[in-house]
Amino acid sequence: MTTRHAVISGASIAGLSAAFWLRRTGWQVTVLERAEAFRDGGQNVDVRGVAREVLARMGLFEAVRALNTTETGTVFVDAAGKVIAELPSDGPDGATAELEVLRGDLARAVLDHLPEGVEIHYGDPIAEVDEHTDAVVMTTATGRVLRADLLVIAEGVRSATRDRLFGDQVDRRELGIAMLFGTIPRTADDDDRWRWHTTTGGRQVHLRPDNRGTTRAMLAYARADDLTHLARADLLARVRDHYAGAGWETSRVLDGFDTSPDVHLDHLTQIRMPTWRRGRVCLAGDAAWCVTPMGGGGASLALVAGYVLAATLSAAEPDTGLAAYEEWMRPLVEDVQQLPRGIERMAFPRTRFGVTTRNTVLKALTSPVLKPLMARFTRVAGSDRPLPPITTGPRTR
Repeated sequence: MTTRHAVISGASIAGLSAAFWLRRTGWQVTVLERAEAFRDGGQNVDVRGVAREVLARMGLFEAVRALNTTETGTVFVDAAGKVIAELPSDGPDGATAELEVLRGDLARAVLDHLPEGVEIHYGDPIAEVDEHTDAVVMTTATGRVLRADLLVIAEGVRSATRDRLFGDQVDRRELGIAMLFGTIPRTADDDDRWRWHTTTGGRQVHLRPDNRGTTRAMLAYARADDLTHLARADLLARVRDHYAGAGWETSRVLDGFDTSPDVHLDHLTQIRMPTWRRGRVCLAGDAAWCVTPMGGGGASLALVAGYVLAATLSAAEPDTGLAAYEEWMRPLVEDVQQLPRGIERMAFPRTRFGVTTRNTVLKALTSPVLKPLMARFTRVAGSDRPLPPITTGPRTR
């Protein structure tokens, strides 16, 4: 008998989690990544809900906790930097979670602890896919031909392989919100809190500490055009014009972005699909269900997906196992994708009156009386169901 072979396209959190658990359950695993090398850095992500248990089962809980960004809380500030309100950060799943890390640090932790035998090929994405009843055959950009019992597409929100295979089943829901991320020099005025400023014109400015001695900055604004096609200089010029007069630390952030090594623009787009599987192909992470930072919990869902996929396949053949994988994951995803009604108006007010109203509401929601209610909004990737068990011993074909 031959060991089952899985090809995973995408080497970020979802792909690496799938590689970890599939290999742990006896699969031969090959990972293909479009980027030329592992992508370090990135902004804050967190591990919440049932993903904490998955991380513990990987034996990585303490290793990831040691990579904490040093952030201790989340506060809203006015143009002078004065705190208006503070989000509850009590418990492991508060606004600032116990496991608050940089995206690259979390992915690196999984990468460095992959079971022996996982093959990773950088700079060699899938170019062609041929589906058969008993296998999936892939040809990569360099001409490598791989025959597998399973293809896991974990390429991210703009997955080309997903679009090629699932076509019109991909429902892209643009939220009309742009988020521009980058790393800037730390100053003596920076502290250990996530500081969040909102001003008129639907504009936000964020500063967050990291564990590198620098500061992670973000500019977010609503009713945004998709500028992802622009060259960096043109993009920054457009954003600088849009943020004229925004106040607080805006000028510092824009100046820092001019020389930042990792400026990245995300035009927020949810991905919704009627199914995440077809034959011997399945989707995981943002390629299947991008929840965007507005929903939160993307990294947690990615970690959980890898475990659940391997667990369900350890107990069944691909068709039955993939059905069970989707059945278990879908409630978690749909819970996060349902954004509260009116969230854009509240989060991105356009007028001075709107900003004042928002600040008043925030003060009320973070008051001692309503604080427990506010804390519920940070709880994602939670489930009352136990994780599916892993059936020990490799299955063969």
